[in-house]
Amino acid sequence: MKELILVVVGAALVNNIILSQFQGLCPFLGVSKKTDTAAGMGMAVIFVITLSSAVTSLIYSFVLVPLNVTYLQTIAFILVIAALVQFVEMFLKKSMPSLYQALGVFLPLITTNCAVLGSALTNVQKEYNFIFSVFNGLGTAVGFTIAIVLLASIRESIEDNDIPYNFKGSPIVLVTAGLMAIAFMGFSGLI
Repeated sequence: MKELILVVVGAALVNNIILSQFQGLCPFLGVSKKTDTAAGMGMAVIFVITLSSAVTSLIYSFVLVPLNVTYLQTIAFILVIAALVQFVEMFLKKSMPSLYQALGVFLPLITTNCAVLGSALTNVQKEYNFIFSVFNGLGTAVGFTIAIVLLASIRESIEDNDIPYNFKGSPIVLVTAGLMAIAFMGFSGLI
């Protein structure tokens, strides 16, 4: 149990997929204008990464390795991720149309989000079993959600501040993201 907690904390804070590994920056910067939208994107990513970690672990262990076709792992993983994203998109369109509209083009982009694929490939690279893969995926997704919600809340709070003209828009967002990455480096000695 202690090892599983270390995997989750390590994936969420120490090796944060966005702020330490710089994967998944497109939705991180694009969907982080409002906290509600960022939280919705975070929930969608939690679902997709956790489920894709479980499914890709099973496919890798019980299909790709026995057939000796592990070189097809990236293609197989992308197919699984695309199917899960389609499921999330259909669910949000039916049950939460306002969130579906707010996420816009970034929802289908979860399919090509390198954070999702990176999590699945990390599980294979570190040779995690099924349970560790699921918990690593959960920790990765929680770390993604923490980072995107933090950036959204910071962006909302500095929206009304007097920012120099040259820093308005993307420059201040990138500076803020850089400062967040530096702050998350403080977790590097945790595990």
